[in-house]
Amino acid sequence: MSRPTILLVDDHAGFRATARRMLEQDGWTVVGEAHDASTAIAAVAALIPDVVLLDIGLPDIDGFAVAARLAAVDPARPDVVLVSSRDREAYGDRVDASPARGFIAKGDLDGPALRAMIDGAPHR
Repeated sequence: MSRPTILLVDDHAGFRATARRMLEQDGWTVVGEAHDASTAIAAVAALIPDVVLLDIGLPDIDGFAVAARLAAVDPARPDVVLVSSRDREAYGDRVDASPARGFIAKGDLDGPALRAMIDGAPHR
């Protein structure tokens, strides 16, 4: 079985480096990183990752808008998982209303949690 590929999207280089290291140790293949929404959208088209780990708080547009743009291109690919240093409750119904597969708080992120979300039912 091939290792799932992932694109990391976060404006903090330190978080991207930590997430890359942790996810690669847990069996993921990180195919790229992006620091803002426009770079992320271009990277998805170029790299075709299985999963996009997408920070909600990006400097140009938020992760909810990025998830919607990606879903407009292909609702089935890639799986988008929103992340934030804030709890899910801070976003009210916006997580459920988004086309993202779900949400993981940055403090709870690890390979098994991400795998369970991707392999499980959509958040709706």
